[in-house]
Amino acid sequence: MLWIPLAHHISQQQKQLDQPFIQGILGGQGTGKTTLTKILQILLGCLGHQSVGLSIDDLYLSYTKRLELKRADPRFVWRGPPGTHDIDLGVKTLTALKTATGGTINIPRFDKSLHGGQGDRISSVHSAAPSIVFFEGWFIGAQPFESKVLDDPTFTFPPPITTAADRQFAKDCNERLRDYEPLWSLLNSLIVLSPEDYRYSQQWRQQAEQAMIAQGKSGLSPDEIAAFVNYFWQALHPELFIEPLTESKTTSLVVRLNREHRINSLRLP
Repeated sequence: MLWIPLAHHISQQQKQLDQPFIQGILGGQGTGKTTLTKILQILLGCLGHQSVGLSIDDLYLSYTKRLELKRADPRFVWRGPPGTHDIDLGVKTLTALKTATGGTINIPRFDKSLHGGQGDRISSVHSAAPSIVFFEGWFIGAQPFESKVLDDPTFTFPPPITTAADRQFAKDCNERLRDYEPLWSLLNSLIVLSPEDYRYSQQWRQQAEQAMIAQGKSGLSPDEIAAFVNYFWQALHPELFIEPLTESKTTSLVVRLNREHRINSLRLP
């Protein structure tokens, strides 16, 4: 099993650090980052570790606050892009996890099925002080461009960033991404789950939504999902913000996935 050596490696890194270890996992929608987190938690439990998982989704602003945000800036149609998260809560939570020596810690949680798929905060859960923390999300560790790069009229934005309004939204999201750097600074390691083609996320997100609805939860329609995924790409396009991390020295491991979620390659940048 491919993940057993990875679990051993993370365990060794934590022991060398001799304090709680924060493992970042980046992956677009449907890449399996949440599943990987659960697998590694089980394996690390067998190695004697207490671990906890936190998603950047768990840091979303409440439904009420996102409505206020949308009234102030109608471009915030959906949750997801930079600006829709409580960064202070994230820094506070990760810092508490990173420095924990005992007791319990409150871990924020978010339910995506509430409000017709718009989602909302739910009660926090209590976790024993962990030795390993998994922090996963669709743009964990993503770095902003210098403003002058995106302002250059010769810079080419990939679709679906096609209109002047789309380009301005992408530039504004790039600027808001700077606010997340205190979160990224708390990572000890970063794994990137990278599909051969980022457009696979459309299919995978549809499948995930159908599975959630099959469990009796409310969700988004296929057309809403298509618009939702496009919106993410307009905010932080994978070619611009995710693909560079597959070549970055700050990335510990790159996992390439094909359309069937099978691993094509594992490599160090």
